[in-house]
Amino acid sequence: MGSECGPGGSQSRAVWCAHSEGWTTLHTNCDQTERPDNQQSCFRVCDWHKDLYDWQLGAWNQCVPVSMRSAGVQRPAVCTRGEEGIQTREVGCVQKANAEPAEDAICEYFEPKPRLEQACLIPCPRDCVVSEFSPWTACSKTCGMGLQNRIRFVLAPPLFGGSACPNLTEFQTCQLGLCDGEESLYSLRVGPWGPCSVPMSRQARHVDKPPRESDKPSRESDKPPKESDKQSREGEKTSKGGDKQPSEGLKQPSEGDKQSKGGDRQAREGDKQSKGGDKQAREGDKQHKEGGKRSKEGDKLTRDGDKPSRPNRKLGRAHRKPDRPSRQADRPKRQKKAKNKEKREKMREKVRERLRERGKVKDPETRELIKKKRNRNRQNRPGGKSWDLQVGYQTREVNCVHKNGNVEALSLCSQESLPVTFQACVMTKDCDVTEWSEWSACSKECYDPNGPKGQRARTRKVSQFPIGGGEGCPGLEEKEPCSPAGDGVPPCIVYNWKTTEWTECRVDVLLSQQDRRRGNQTGLCGGGVQTRDVYCVQSSTDTPSNLGSLRSKEALRPMDSDLCLGIPLNTTQLCHISCPVECEVSSWGAWGPCTYENCQDQAAKKGFKMRKRKIINEPTGGTGNCPHLVEAIPCEDPSCYDWLVVKLEECIPDNEKECGPGTQNPQVQCVNSDGQYVERQLCRDAILPMPAICEVPCPKDCALSPWTPWSLCSHTCSGKNTEGKQTRARSILAYNAGEGGIQCPNISALQEVRNCNDHPCTVYHWQTGSWGQCIEDSSIPATNTSAGRARGDDASCSVGMQTRKVICVRVNVGQVPPKKCPESLRPDTVRPCLLPCKRDCIVTPYSDWSPCPSTCQAGGNTKKKQYRKRIVIQTPANGGQDCPEVLSQERECEAPSVCQGYRWKTHKWRRCQLVPWSVRQDSPGAQEICGPGMQVRAVSCRKQDGGQADVEECLKFASSMPPLTQPCQLPCQEDCQLSSWSKFSPCTADCVGVRTRKRMLVGKSKKRDQCKNHQMYPVSETQYCPCNKYNAQPVGNWSDCVLPEGGRMEGQLGMKVQGDIKECGQGYRYQAMVCYDQDNRIVETSRCNSHGYIEEACIIPCPSDCKLSEWSNWSRCSKSCGSGVKVRSKWLREKPYNGGRPCPKLDHVNQVYEVVPCLSDCGQYVWVAEPWSVWKVSNVDLKDNCGEGVQTRKVRCMLNTIDGPSEQVEDYLCDPEEMPLGARNSRLPCPEDCVLSDWGSWSPCRLPCSGNSTRERTAYPLRQPGDGKVCPPTKETESCKQNSNCFHYSYNITDWSTCQLSDRAVCGYGIKTRMLDCVRSDSKSVDLKFCKELGLEKKWQMNASCVVECPVNCQLSDWSPWSECTHTCGLAGKLLRRRTVIQAPQGDGRPCPSQMEQWKPCLVKPCYSWRYSAWSECKSEGARCGEGLRFRNVSCFVSDGSGQHDSSLVDDELCGDLEPSVDGDTHIVLQETCTVPCPGECYLTDWTVWSPCQLSCVSGDDLGFGSVQVRSRAVVAQDPENLLQCPEQELEARPCTEGQCFEYKWRTGPWRGSSRQVWCQRSDGLNITGGCPALTKPMADRSCDPPCTKPRSLCTEAGVCGCEEGYTEVMTSDGLLDQCTVIPVLEIPTAGDNKADVKTIRAFSPTQPEASTPGRAGRTWFLQPFGPDGKLKTWVYGVAAGAFVLLVFIISMTYLACKKPKRPQRRQMNNRLKPLTLAYDGDADM
Repeated sequence: MGSECGPGGSQSRAVWCAHSEGWTTLHTNCDQTERPDNQQSCFRVCDWHKDLYDWQLGAWNQCVPVSMRSAGVQRPAVCTRGEEGIQTREVGCVQKANAEPAEDAICEYFEPKPRLEQACLIPCPRDCVVSEFSPWTACSKTCGMGLQNRIRFVLAPPLFGGSACPNLTEFQTCQLGLCDGEESLYSLRVGPWGPCSVPMSRQARHVDKPPRESDKPSRESDKPPKESDKQSREGEKTSKGGDKQPSEGLKQPSEGDKQSKGGDRQAREGDKQSKGGDKQAREGDKQHKEGGKRSKEGDKLTRDGDKPSRPNRKLGRAHRKPDRPSRQADRPKRQKKAKNKEKREKMREKVRERLRERGKVKDPETRELIKKKRNRNRQNRPGGKSWDLQVGYQTREVNCVHKNGNVEALSLCSQESLPVTFQACVMTKDCDVTEWSEWSACSKECYDPNGPKGQRARTRKVSQFPIGGGEGCPGLEEKEPCSPAGDGVPPCIVYNWKTTEWTECRVDVLLSQQDRRRGNQTGLCGGGVQTRDVYCVQSSTDTPSNLGSLRSKEALRPMDSDLCLGIPLNTTQLCHISCPVECEVSSWGAWGPCTYENCQDQAAKKGFKMRKRKIINEPTGGTGNCPHLVEAIPCEDPSCYDWLVVKLEECIPDNEKECGPGTQNPQVQCVNSDGQYVERQLCRDAILPMPAICEVPCPKDCALSPWTPWSLCSHTCSGKNTEGKQTRARSILAYNAGEGGIQCPNISALQEVRNCNDHPCTVYHWQTGSWGQCIEDSSIPATNTSAGRARGDDASCSVGMQTRKVICVRVNVGQVPPKKCPESLRPDTVRPCLLPCKRDCIVTPYSDWSPCPSTCQAGGNTKKKQYRKRIVIQTPANGGQDCPEVLSQERECEAPSVCQGYRWKTHKWRRCQLVPWSVRQDSPGAQEICGPGMQVRAVSCRKQDGGQADVEECLKFASSMPPLTQPCQLPCQEDCQLSSWSKFSPCTADCVGVRTRKRMLVGKSKKRDQCKNHQMYPVSETQYCPCNKYNAQPVGNWSDCVLPEGGRMEGQLGMKVQGDIKECGQGYRYQAMVCYDQDNRIVETSRCNSHGYIEEACIIPCPSDCKLSEWSNWSRCSKSCGSGVKVRSKWLREKPYNGGRPCPKLDHVNQVYEVVPCLSDCGQYVWVAEPWSVWKVSNVDLKDNCGEGVQTRKVRCMLNTIDGPSEQVEDYLCDPEEMPLGARNSRLPCPEDCVLSDWGSWSPCRLPCSGNSTRERTAYPLRQPGDGKVCPPTKETESCKQNSNCFHYSYNITDWSTCQLSDRAVCGYGIKTRMLDCVRSDSKSVDLKFCKELGLEKKWQMNASCVVECPVNCQLSDWSPWSECTHTCGLAGKLLRRRTVIQAPQGDGRPCPSQMEQWKPCLVKPCYSWRYSAWSECKSEGARCGEGLRFRNVSCFVSDGSGQHDSSLVDDELCGDLEPSVDGDTHIVLQETCTVPCPGECYLTDWTVWSPCQLSCVSGDDLGFGSVQVRSRAVVAQDPENLLQCPEQELEARPCTEGQCFEYKWRTGPWRGSSRQVWCQRSDGLNITGGCPALTKPMADRSCDPPCTKPRSLCTEAGVCGCEEGYTEVMTSDGLLDQCTVIPVLEIPTAGDNKADVKTIRAFSPTQPEASTPGRAGRTWFLQPFGPDGKLKTWVYGVAAGAFVLLVFIISMTYLACKKPKRPQRRQMNNRLKPLTLAYDGDADM
C-alpha cells in the first residue's frame, strides 16, 4: 500500500477453499467462478481529510410499525400510548465541496457513522368526540306535521385514523294539532344586497370627449336633462367667478398622481382647475359655498373610460343642502326657475363683493396666510387626492318561495307592500399607495466595523384610502440595517470602560477569629477585598491610560454606561495586606563577668556585667521595633580577660609520698568577657589561679568524696534582702581507723558556701521610642523632586530625616541619667529616610447632565431633576491636595416641550345622499325626497398641538381611523325631526335635586302640529340626581417592607459598588385601597378621598452575625518531651439570624478549636539530687564504724533555665525513668579497706543492639588498701539488651498544624508547620540530641505555605428604579424593582439576602372596556325570510381586572379615552348580515365557539403531537318533506397552544331490571359520545338466553340464570337451572350496611345500596352450603377444618391457664432497690 494520501492504494486478503464441515481443502475443489477477490483498491485516509469529508444526514422517513417489519411481532389488541415504530434515514459520506459521495470508511476514520434508524411512536387512533344532545326544540309548525330537532357539537376531531363524527342532529316528527284552514305554502324572501354600483345615464356615452369639454357633462350624468342644464350653468358661473386667481387653489400632484394612468391624469387636470375655482368660490359666504356644492351633486368623472371617477369632493360639499333635483322633481317649472334665478343673482353678487374685497388685500403676509388656509381646507375635504368617496346604490332580489324551496310568481305571496329593493352605499375602494421613496441617509454617520449598525428607511404614501370595506393598506415604511461607507466617513467615537484606582485593601474579621481585643481593627492584615468604580469614557487614541498623564487635567469625562459595549470590568477583587512580622527575641543569656564598657578604652574605671539576647525573627520595619537586647549592671574591678579553670589535675602528695597532703594543679584557659577562648597573652594582666591544696587519704585516714560542683547562684543579684550564694558538698566514704588515721571532719565541714552575684540589683538598659515622621532635611539638597512627582508612582521624591527618643532606663524604676547605661551601646537617635511623593486628588470632569424625563411617559406635575457627577480616580496621599467635597450636582429640569403626538380630526358630516333619482323614480313614493341614504365626512390628521400633519403620521401613531361614511335618514314630509339629546345638566350635589336634558324640533318639524305632541315626541327628560355613595376598602396583600431610599438612585453613569449596604431598619409597607360605589362598581380612588394606599411602618430585622467567645488560654503542651499539641477554644455565644454571617464549623458542644504543634524541650524539667546523707550503719561495729549501711538523699523535679534549675515543680513533669535513686544500701569500708569513688556513667552500647555487645562503667580508688588487702574490681560490665539498656533512635514527623497566620491577620497566606520527634525504639519521645548524635538524615520539609479563605461579604447593586405597573388597571398591578449580586459571599462572609426583588402595589384604577351586547334576532325587513340583519351595541363596562367578578355597565363617557376596541380587536362590528330561514327550509346552524384546546395525552402525559381545537355546524330541518335537501354538517379544526389533557372513562348507572345506563364521561365531568375505548365498555344489558322462567329465578350479571336470595340453585346435567330450592338460613346480623367478603352469586350494585328487605333489621348474609349440583361446597370443608383447629387451640390454652405455676427462686440481688437515675435531656423544665 502506498504511503501517499488519498485513492490509489490497494488492500489484500487471504482466500482459501474450505469444506462445508470447516476443514481446508484444495482450491480446485471450489468453483473458480465464485472465487472472491483477494485484492481491492482503497483510500488511504490522512488527518487533513477531515476538512474535506463529512457525513450527510438524510431526513427521517415515515414511522413504520414494528409489527409490519417483523413477522413474529403481534400488534397489540388495545392501543394505549401508541404503537411502537421505527423510522429510517439515509446517511452517507460526502465531499464537503460538491456533496459527491465517497466511501464511508473515510468519514468513519474521524467519527463513527450516525445511526440509520430510531424508535418512534405511532399515536393511537382518536375517535371523534361529540357532546350530549341539546333538549328537543319546539315543533317547527304550530299546526300540521312538523319536525323537532336536537343537536350536539364536536368537542374533538377524529385524529390519526380515528372514526369520523356521527350525525350532529336528530329529528323527530311532531304535530301540535290539525290546521283549521289551508297551510300557508308561500313566503316572501329577500336576497342579499348586490354590489355597490353607480348608475349610468344617456350622457355616459360622451365620456370619450376631451377632458375639459367632458368635465361638466360627465359630472351631470345622473341628473334629468333640465336639471343638468341648469346646474351646469350654475357651475359655469361659479367657475368663471373663481377663475380670476386659479393658481391659489391648485395643489401639486402627488407621486401617486404621477404614476396613474394617462386618461385618469387628463381627467384630473380638468378636475383640478375646477377645484381651484371651487376653492376660491368657497372663500365667500356660506350660501355661495353651498351653491357651488349643490351645482355638482352626483357629479361623476370616469377613469379609463368606463370606471366611475372621483366625485367625492363634490359629494362632500353637497351634503349640507337637500337633494335639489329630487326635491324639485314634482314641482311646477315656474317655481323652480324663479327660485334658481333669484339664488343665482344672490350668488353672483356675493362673488363680486368678495373679489372686490380680495383686490383690496395688498399685504403679502396676509395673502400667504389666506393661501395656506385654503390649501389646508382643500386637503381636508373628502374630494382630496386620497379620499375617493363615491355614493352609489345596490339592489336585491325579492322572491316568492314555495315551502319546498321552489321560486314562484310574486303574486302568490300575499303581502301589502313589497320590501325596498335598493339602498344607498359607498363604492368599495382598495387601498392604493405610491412607489417607495428613495432610501433615507443612514442613521449612523460614522464608520465602526464592530459596533451596532445604523438604520435607513424608505416610505410611501397613501394615494387612495380603503373605502367601504376595501383591502387595507400595506406597510408604509421599510427599515433595514446599514453602515456608512466611503472615504469621507469619519470613524465612530469609541467608548471604553475606565476604572478608578483600587481602594485600600479592606479586611473583614473571620468569625472564628473574632476577638474583643481586636476591637480596633486598624492593624488587621492578611486577605481582604478592595473595590473600584467602573465608568464609561469616550476613548481617544492620544489619551494615555496611566494616571500620571491624567494630571494634565485630561481626565476623561464619564459618559452614559449604555454607550460602552462589552462586559464591564470587575469592581471588586481579593487582595492581601502583608502582615507585620513581630520581633521575636531569645531568652536572656547568663550574666557575664564584670568587664569594661569598651575593652579598647579602659581609661574609665567603670565596669558592667552584661547579659544579652538575640533576635530570632527580624520584624517588618527593621530592628528598631525590637525590645532592648542588652542589660547591664555596674560593677567594680572590671577586666576584659580572665583565666578560666578548665579542670584540676590529679592530687599529687607532697614529698613524693604515696598518701597525705598534696596539691592539684589547675588547667587554665584565657577567656574574654563573652566566655570565648582567646590567646593566653591577653590574660597577662589577670591573676593566674593558684594550685589547690588537696589530700590523698592513707589507708587508715578518713576517706571523703570529691567536692560536688558549685551549685548555681541562688540570686541573680544582691541587695538589702537578697544575697547570692553558691554551695558545694562532699560526703564521708569511709571512717578512719582508731589510732593513727586522720579523723573525719564534722558535718559542717562537709559543706561549703560562697557569695556570688554580689553586684547590686540595679539593672540598666537603653530604651528606644518609635521612629518619628520622615521630615525634609534642609541640609540635603532636594534633587529629582519634580521628576519623581511626574512619574506618579509611590517612589521617593527626596531624602529626609527620622528621629527617635533614646533614654536610659533602670528596670522596675524608670528613666535615669544616661551615664548609668553603657554609652558604647547607645542606639542611634537619627537616621536618613526617603520622603514619599505627595499625591493630589484627581477627579474627572463633570459628566453631561442626565436627560430630563419626558412628561408624556411619566405624567404628573412633579418637578423632575437632572443630575451630573464626577468620579474620584486618584485619592490624595502624603499631604497632597484634598478631593472636592461636592462630587454630584442636581438641578430642576426645564419645563419640557409638549410631547409630539398625532390625532384624527373629524369634520362635519355632509348632506344625506339618497339613491339617485334615476334608480328610484319607478318605486312608489319616489316623488318625495326622503328615506335612507348615506352621508360622508372628511377626516384629517392633526398634531397634538393642533398643527397640520400628514395622514400617514396618524395611520402610524394614532388610533384607528374614524369612519368616513354612515347611513342616514332624510325625514319625509310627515316625519318629525328632532335634534340629539343634550347632556344632562350637572348636579349641584349627590342625592340632591334633579338633572335634565333637552332636545328640540328641527326644520319644518317645528311647524307641524303632530310634532308638537310632547307625549309622543318628548323634548325634555328629568332624572333624580344619582345618589353616589362610595366606600374604600383595602385590597391585596401587604407589599414588601421597603426602606426609605437614602437620596436619589445612582444614574447609569457609573457602576457604583457598595460595601455593606444598609439592609435593615424601619421601612414602610403598602396596601392598595380600592373604591366602590353603591352598586359595588369600582371607581377612581379619589372618589373615596383616598390617595390610594394604606401605609404602615415595618421593621426589616438587622442581620445578627454568629458571635463566639474570646479564645481561651492555650493548654499546656500535650507532651513534656518532644512534639505535642496545644489547644485553645472558643464557644458559641449567639447563633446567627436574619441572614447574619454564619458560624464556623462547630463541634457537638458548640465549640471551635485551634490546635497548634508545640515542642517541649526534654531538658526543661530535670531531676536535681542533693548530696548523699551520712551513712547509717545497720550492722553496727562500733569499734571499726564500718559494715552494711544506708545512704539517703532528696531528689526533686526542677524547672531548668538558662541559669540552671530554678524552681521546684510537680514530679510528674520529669521523666520517671531518669529519676536518680533516693537511697542506697552498700557496705561502709572498714579502716584500711580500699575505698573506691562512685561509679561513673555507663558507656554507650554499640548499635545495632545485639546480645553480643556489652557496656561498662568504672570507678577509681580514693584510698589505697592497707597491707594484705586489695581493692575490689574498678570496672563493671553488662550485656546490652534492646529496649532495656540499648535503644535505637529514629525521627518521627507529626501531622501538619492548622494554618497559622500572623497574630493580627484574619485570613490570607499563612504557614502550617509540623515537628520532628526523636523516638526511641520503645516508642518513647526523647531529646532530639539522641537523633542528632547519630547523624540521622532529616528529609522532611517542616514548614509549608497555606491559605485561610478570606471572608468576603455579599455585595449587592443598588435597587433598580421602580418598574412600570405590571397591569394598566385593576387590583393586581405591582411595581417591581430588582437588584443583583455584584460580589458573591466567600468563606464566613455575610450571605446574600434572599430578597432580590421587591414589590409594592400600584394605584388601583378601574378597568374600563368596550363590550358587545348579544346579537339581536335576525330580521329580514319587509319579508318573511331571506337575507336579513342582526344588530348589537357596544357599551362601556368596568371591572377590577381580577376576572373573578362580572363586569358592570357604566356610562359610555368613562370609556371615552379608550381606543375603540373589543377584546383587542379595533374593528368594531355592530351589524352583520344573517339569514332568516324560510318555512320548511333545511339549514345549517351558526358555527359553535372554538372548543377548548386539547392535547393528545395518555394518563396526563403529553405525547408530543400538539394540540387542536374544533368547531362545528349542525343541520336544522323544519319540514319532513325537505329532509333530502339538507346540506352536510360541517367541521373545522385548527392547531392551538397551551392545550389541556382530558381523560375519558366509562360510567354506569344502577341496574334497572336487566339493563342499565352506560355512558362515557370526560375528566372535566362532561358527558360525551366517543373517546372511551369500545373494548372496555361495560355491559348495559344482562338479559339471559334462554330466559329465566323457573320460579324464584332471575338473570344474573354473568348472563346466566340464578336464584333469588334464600334459594339455592339445582342445576341440570347440561348446566342449566333446574329449580330453586329453599336453603337453611344462617343469619349473621351486621351493623349498618357493611359489605362482606363472602357473597352470594347475586352481586349488589356497587353504586347503589340494595334496599333492605321489609321486616329484617339491617342486612343478612346467607351461607349456602350446597352448590347448584346439590353437593357440599368446598368452603364447608374449610370451615369444618378451621373449627377443629380452633377447638384444639382453646383446650390447650385452658390447660395452660389452670396449671399451678412453680415458685420462682429469688435472687438476693433482686431484692436490692436499684438507685433512681435521672437523665437530663436538656429540657429547661427539669
